[in-house]
Amino acid sequence: MTQAVADFEVVANYQPAGDQPSAIAGLVEGLEAGLSHQTLLGVTGSGKTFAVANVVAAVNRPTLVLAPNKTLAAQLYGEFREFFPHNAVEYFVSYYDYYQPEAYVPASDTYIEKDASINAHIEQMRLSATKALLERRDTLIVASVSAIYGLGDPQSYLRMVLHLDRGDRVDQRYILTRLAELQYTRNDMAFQRGTYRVRGDVVDIFPAESEAQAVRVELFDDEIENLSTFDPLTGEVIDRVPRFTVFPKTHYVTPRERILGVLDDIKDELRERLAHLTEHNKLVEAQRLEQRTRFDLEMIAELGYCSGIENYSRYLSGREPGEPPPTLFDYLPKDALLVIDESHVTVPQIGGMYKGDRSRKETLVEYGFRLPSALDNRPLRFDEWEGMSPQTLFISATPGPYEAEFAGQVVEQVVRPTGLVDPEVIVRPASTQVEDLLGEINAVVGRGERVLVTTLTKRMAEDLTDYLDDHGVRVRYLHSDIDTVERMEIIRDLRMAEFDVLVGINLLREGLDIPEVSLVAILDADKEGFLRGERSLIQTIGRTARNVNGRAILYADKATGSMDRAIAETERRRAKQVAFNEAHGITPQTVRKQVADVMEGARHQAPGAARKATRTRQRGAAPVELPDDPKALGKLV
Repeated sequence: MTQAVADFEVVANYQPAGDQPSAIAGLVEGLEAGLSHQTLLGVTGSGKTFAVANVVAAVNRPTLVLAPNKTLAAQLYGEFREFFPHNAVEYFVSYYDYYQPEAYVPASDTYIEKDASINAHIEQMRLSATKALLERRDTLIVASVSAIYGLGDPQSYLRMVLHLDRGDRVDQRYILTRLAELQYTRNDMAFQRGTYRVRGDVVDIFPAESEAQAVRVELFDDEIENLSTFDPLTGEVIDRVPRFTVFPKTHYVTPRERILGVLDDIKDELRERLAHLTEHNKLVEAQRLEQRTRFDLEMIAELGYCSGIENYSRYLSGREPGEPPPTLFDYLPKDALLVIDESHVTVPQIGGMYKGDRSRKETLVEYGFRLPSALDNRPLRFDEWEGMSPQTLFISATPGPYEAEFAGQVVEQVVRPTGLVDPEVIVRPASTQVEDLLGEINAVVGRGERVLVTTLTKRMAEDLTDYLDDHGVRVRYLHSDIDTVERMEIIRDLRMAEFDVLVGINLLREGLDIPEVSLVAILDADKEGFLRGERSLIQTIGRTARNVNGRAILYADKATGSMDRAIAETERRRAKQVAFNEAHGITPQTVRKQVADVMEGARHQAPGAARKATRTRQRGAAPVELPDDPKALGKLV
């Protein structure tokens, strides 16, 4: 498939400043020199995303950005869409709102069937992401660790696409048959994503990866007379096009001939496995496996799919036992660029996915619920991921040991464009931490600023929240039971001054962008461990680095090694920033950032709203003017 060639173009009303120009130049030079790994050590608020956008534009390559979770992925997706409005910025995360994997618990003889709820909007965005990679060079995809999980084989996916050209001689029945093979369903009543309708010689198709545009195929006799895109709601024609490519409704499509060809291979494996189980006197397991597998084979033969067909993905993709499964990385061109955001969290996360999945599936195989080939339906192993990764940029304020070992060069981005310096770090006794904190909160809130408080335990967070509430502080507690969207709404409310103090445990670290926060209080900072390690402390201190009055108070009765190292690194950065400001006559300014919903582009949208937004963009409507009144702004958001 030929790819459209276009250049990445950064659109912003400001230019690189502070350490950004040297960081951008250093990274671009390293990429052009062929360095396989580089690290951007960028402090909080230094504009790492903007620097990465400029690097991408300079090298002009398809780019995959990996984020450690959906929240940060959504935030990055929104930012990159602003920087690259004329390019393809896509979003690729797990499309499950709820997922219960298939499992068996031998101790209680409990079989848990797979249960899942798929978010149709995110599924559409995933399909849009792979389509963009196949069609365009100017593609940037923001993804979560979902990128290392099995996806449909790109070769099979490409072989299934339906090309339509104006003037082609093609029978209508052929188009309808091909749409059925792509798993599109006919629906003349409710026209929605992944369906088509037929009205005489006109076939309307709503592509699975499209948010608000459908395509109309008008036939005259056996010739495509006209192709046009239109609004599915109003019927308004958007554009007449010379050609259109319809992609499959799902990544997991396989040509019919291959499906029929693998049935014998699955039967051969079944015979071998049944012989093994019978030989070891596992008769119940053998009977269970035969019954389940033969049912699946009948479903595949008749319908082309079955429940849990992903467990036969090794056969469907034509791979050998033990070979890595096809993933999003297989869709990347060889000269792509990989950017790993918050790499000190994301890299270990990638390494941890394989073993947990493996132990669950081994139990299913041992007890006759699945064939051994199901073990090849898995995420990538860490060594496989390393082998498939293109040139890589690690982005972090606190790079981990992996980055330190493999970084070809470390580029620092310590000086912020805003002139802001790292917060002043103050150490106070833990014995009087609660009373002292209350006094600090009252002073900060009196200036109209916000406070983040991080505790060690859930109980401590709950008790502190109750104590502050009893003393008239507008406080909320952010805990692990709160889902992603609600969490972002709480953070937005903090910025909107709906409350003043947010208490949490380990939820106040990487990537949170809250310029209104001028004080971070770390209780029990001397309790050495994961939550009070050097990286955790530096990250937490960094949450107040976007405010000119930023301070961090560490409550501790003794200084630990982690505290000393975190404070020393913060002071080193602060000294460099102050010296730069003095040399260039810069007066630090608090970051002014519009309060918006970072999930806007990545959460489920009502179809009508999506269409309306699309039509507005097409007509070049003027942007909505934001009100100054916080309450009115809150309603608008």
